[in-house]
Amino acid sequence: MGKKYRKLSLFYYIWIGLFVIAPIILLFLQSFRDIYGNITLDNYRAYFANLSYLLMTANSFLTAFLITGVTLIISYPFAYFLKTTKNRDFWLLLVTLPTWINLLLKAYAFIGLLNRNGKIAGILGLASEGILFTNPAFVLVASYVEIPFMILPIYRALEAIPDQYIIASMDLGASSMQTFKRIILPLSMNGVIAGIQAVFIPSLSLFLITRIIGGNKIITLGTAVEEHYLVTQNWGMGSTIGIVLIFLMFIVMVILNARKRSK
Repeated sequence: MGKKYRKLSLFYYIWIGLFVIAPIILLFLQSFRDIYGNITLDNYRAYFANLSYLLMTANSFLTAFLITGVTLIISYPFAYFLKTTKNRDFWLLLVTLPTWINLLLKAYAFIGLLNRNGKIAGILGLASEGILFTNPAFVLVASYVEIPFMILPIYRALEAIPDQYIIASMDLGASSMQTFKRIILPLSMNGVIAGIQAVFIPSLSLFLITRIIGGNKIITLGTAVEEHYLVTQNWGMGSTIGIVLIFLMFIVMVILNARKRSK
């Protein structure tokens, strides 16, 4: 059986090599070429010496942090509700249902809701101008798209907590708040960290929602890569930003996984 599993795992390693490692290597090699195809280090010099790129990096982290914060604030209470409700299958279906819909369709649907004639703008009293192409609109739509990937890991972590722990805490005289702070929250932190990782890392490289909902007013590393590849045709600089983005994602993953192992 061991040899059989090793043979089957070979296809997995081939897949990873062809579609993950090889593209990253090609991207890394492309990052050392200028717009004329000459080998150079100017792309990296330009990135780290240009204040605009550094501010763009900081803005990408800020928006990813805001998106992650909004989804976490909404997701944890909802995941706790899922654990305690009897109709959890129905609510889980509602959580996962939006992930079946194409991202482009969801983004265009929000255009109708956020423009000056949209329902959301009307509710907020902004019917005369709308909130489309603003930072709040971008964070709102990105949070909506990412929220299932925060809810599900937290819910699984909460569901894995044995009921006996909570019953024992109550029997020992702990209040509901004390039980939550001392039992439920610490034991669910692995799910919280997994959810943060699942939301924060993709949020660093968003570009489709940034373009459609944010217009040209919100520039992140993802939109910069798109700009260099499709508009300026400077693939070397686009690859450089892509490599920096991958490196930043790797650092975030290492930090979060280290926190997860320490729990």
